[in-house]
Order: sequence, then structure tokens, then C-alpha cells
Amino acid sequence: MQTTLVIGHKNPDTDSICSAICYAELKRRVTGESYLACRAGEINNETQFVLDRFSAKQPKFITSLEPKLRHVYFRRIKGIDGDYSLRQAWEHMKNQSVRSVTILTPSNKVEGIVTIGDEAQFYMEDQDACALSKSAATYRNIALTLQGEILVGDGNERFSKGKVSVASGSPEMMGTHIKENDLVILGNRLEAQLCAIDLNASCIVISLGAEVSPHVIRSAEEAGCTVIVSPLDSYTIAKLINQAVPVRHIMKTDGIICFSEDDLVSDVKEAVAKVKIRYFPVVDRDGNYLGMVSQRNLLTVGRQKVILVDHNEKGQAVDGIRSAEVVEIIDHHRIDSVETMNPIYFRNQPLGCTSTIIAQMYREQGVEITPQIAGLLCSAIISDTLMFRSPTCTPVDERTARELAQIAGINIEEHATEMFNAGSCLSNKTADEIFHIDCKSFKANHYTFTVSQVTSVSEDELERVGERMLPFMREYVKQAEVDMLLMMLTNIIEESTKLLFVGKNAKEIVSNAFSAECSDESVILKGVVSRKKQIIAPIVSAIEAM
Repeated sequence: MQTTLVIGHKNPDTDSICSAICYAELKRRVTGESYLACRAGEINNETQFVLDRFSAKQPKFITSLEPKLRHVYFRRIKGIDGDYSLRQAWEHMKNQSVRSVTILTPSNKVEGIVTIGDEAQFYMEDQDACALSKSAATYRNIALTLQGEILVGDGNERFSKGKVSVASGSPEMMGTHIKENDLVILGNRLEAQLCAIDLNASCIVISLGAEVSPHVIRSAEEAGCTVIVSPLDSYTIAKLINQAVPVRHIMKTDGIICFSEDDLVSDVKEAVAKVKIRYFPVVDRDGNYLGMVSQRNLLTVGRQKVILVDHNEKGQAVDGIRSAEVVEIIDHHRIDSVETMNPIYFRNQPLGCTSTIIAQMYREQGVEITPQIAGLLCSAIISDTLMFRSPTCTPVDERTARELAQIAGINIEEHATEMFNAGSCLSNKTADEIFHIDCKSFKANHYTFTVSQVTSVSEDELERVGERMLPFMREYVKQAEVDMLLMMLTNIIEESTKLLFVGKNAKEIVSNAFSAECSDESVILKGVVSRKKQIIAPIVSAIEAM
């Protein structure tokens, strides 16, 4: 979260993309800190032509600034195998200062959860003498729990039948309570050890580290009886031996709350608020275990720092902007509704293009404008001002563009023609794609509307696009969360726009806005090429007066 993102509006145009790239570069060169150019939508044909022409990479695509779990610091606590003993699991949790541990499959997937409370409950409840065999504990776990050593037998084999017995009486007495497959705890008496083996005990545990005679070892090997020697006394062995139970025997497998690193922090907070568990497993998108996150971790999530360029409206900003910390805004549109936590650097100038402002900032900071940066900034100005034809264009925009063109080594008229031709290739796009090439949403008096714009140097192409767009708009307005859809089909050469409109009171609003006779769903607006200056303001005024 240390990198500051520089990002334009949704459905970005050439100015939005080039402004993000060039301003991120300026900030890096001035501050030496990390800034990353980003985009909030797909790049259109015109913009891609510009990026290719000046060998610039597409900015990183950001779908949302809502923090995800991967942005939270969570502990990379190792999980454990289900064959770990309760004793090993307890030690693991104590060493990691946690109260729960994740049990993993051999393929690193979550199998279960064990908490300190689960262990305490198991240990404090009265367990019968068969508890150890019911859990199928390995002899290795038994030896480790008892700090002992296996003298005879395979540590990977399991104690899965019989009960745990303590041989405290004579060999004659042993025969009355020791059964086949039992695990027998006994001392250093040779006859008792041999008796247990003769009674087909599956394992004998010899206390106090007593030396085992070769005769007992041979007899045990012949009988297939495991022999473990522990330095502990018989009482302590009997008290501790159930700690050799594998955690798989007591782990929880139902209702495990497990989160993906791609989950939104807001969703995770809502989920964990309903339970009294402190730690939760985190997995990657393939389900592989990564670590454990606590409720405390969720309280310390950082806010992504963001610089907005070419917009300042919430409706146009990337999703999740409320969760981010906006630190700067560089724009040339009307001032609207993006809220900030603290005072910020906000630069808004009545110019035809944000890139004009950024070119000024390069000069103010004394930073050299390279041919690549000059080409990007110049292209953005040409695009936003429709090669100086738009009423939003100022003498500052045109002068700046021509100065940049000299640095970039391009002919403005030739470059503009190539750009607009590249942007006019619409025949292979769907109606939905065309509508969202360059569209922005607005709000006035609780009335919401979206304005899309397509520019072309070919009137025939615009006519073909219009025939496809009206049927699409009629259907789309029913599902879009807006009251009205507008689409500008702008002829750059003719400097005119055919405005399509559908939605609630659309004809009345458009007719009043432009004092024009409209057909049911369209109107020709001569001399209108700018969405910002010639469409939005009249529409908003008409809505407010309605």
C-alpha cells in the first residue's frame, strides 16, 4: 500500500490515460517516491494508437480500490499436519503466541481447525482407557509425547486397538486385566515385561529409563510388540499419554470460517463480527493455505493513497473510492462530489484538457519533458479539443499542444488524422462496447443520466453506429441505474453532433435544454462537439427547471 496510484475516470479517454501516465512520471521524478499510473476501464482504439505510437505501456487496470484481505497484514503462521499430536500442536500455538492452528492436507489445503480450548476440553474431560487407540496415534507420537525412545518397532505404525493399562501387580494379576493389543505401562521388572509381551500387548512403555534386557528385546521383536523407553515415572506417563492423540481426532471440520486473500475487507469484517473466534485461515485463489488473520489485523488496514486526474466526481471514479485516501486532484471539469479526509492539493483550471495542466506543471517544477511524454500530452490535447475545434479549447491548449508537438517531433494535423481514424474503427465492436468507449454519469436534483460520446471523421460511419445504438439504448436504460441515456455521435470535420436520447422525460429535457424541435429519440445539434461545455450544462439546467 506504499505506492500512490494515479488514476483517471471510468471508461477512460485519451486524456485520462495520458494524464495518469505523465503525472505519475512527474511525481516520481520530483519526489523520488513510488507512483503508479492506473486505469479504471478498457482502453479505446484511439488511445491504444497513441500508446503504440509513443511506445508507452497501458496503465495497470484497477477494478476497485476497496481493500482486499491481501492488503491486510496477517500472520504467515505455518499450518500443521493432522498427525501432529495434541502436545505438538500445543507447543506450536505457544511458540507462535496464537490460540488456534490450521490443520492442512498434504496438498496444503485447509482440513480443519484446532484451538487451545479444544485441547483443554479434550484433556479435562474424563477419557476412557481406549481414547488413545480410538484416535489411532502413531508410536512415534507416543514416544515424543513421553520424551522416550522406540527400541523395538516402527514409529509410523499406529496404536489402533486395545486400551492403556498400568501393570502395577504381579504377573498373575496382570493376566486378569491386560488383554491382547493393549498398551502397557510398566517398570523395570523383567518378568512383568515378558508377561505383557506373552499376553500379546501391542506396545509396552517402560518407565524411568530402565535398561531393557536383550531377552525382552528379542521376545518383543518375535511377538511384534513395540517397546518404548521413557525417562518419566509411571504416574507421569499415564497422565501425559493421551497428549499423543493426533489433532485430527479433535479438530473442527464443519462450519470453518475461511477467507480468500481476494475477499473484501468490509465483507470479512462483517463475517467475523458475528463469531467469537480470534483467528481465521486465509487462502489464495487456488485454495492454498497462506496464514491466519485476526480481528485485530482487520482494524489496522491501510487506506490506498490515490491521485485523481481528469475527473473529480464520485460517479466517474473507480469503484471503492470511498475506501481510499485521495491526496491530489488534477482536473479541468466542473467541481463535484469527491470527498476527502484532509485538505489536499486540488488543481482545477478552465482549460480544454487535463494534459495541458500537467504540461504546465512539468515546466513549473523544472522537469524536462521527454519526446515520449510530449507525444502523450500533445495527443491528449488534440483528442480532448478535437484538434482545437471544441469550444472548451483555449489559446493555452493550442499553444501548449504545438510546443509539445515540436518536442515529440510530430506534425499535429497528420497525427490528429491518424488518431481519429484509429478511433473510428467501430465496425468490429458490439453496441455495448461502443456505448462504453467514452461515457460518463452525472446527477442533478436526484435525476441521474449518462452521456456517451463517439467521434468520427466519417458521417456514414456515424449513421451506421446510430442505427445500432438506439435499439441497444432502449434496452440498456431498463437495467442501467440511471433515468436517462444520451449518446453524442460527433462529426469532427462537420463540427456537429447527432444526439440520441432515451429514458424518463428524455425528449422533454433535451428539447428544453437546446430549444430545439426533436424527433422522438434524436436531435441534430450544429456546432456542438463538447460534452463538458455544450451538453452537460444545458441538460443539468433543463433538469433543474423541470
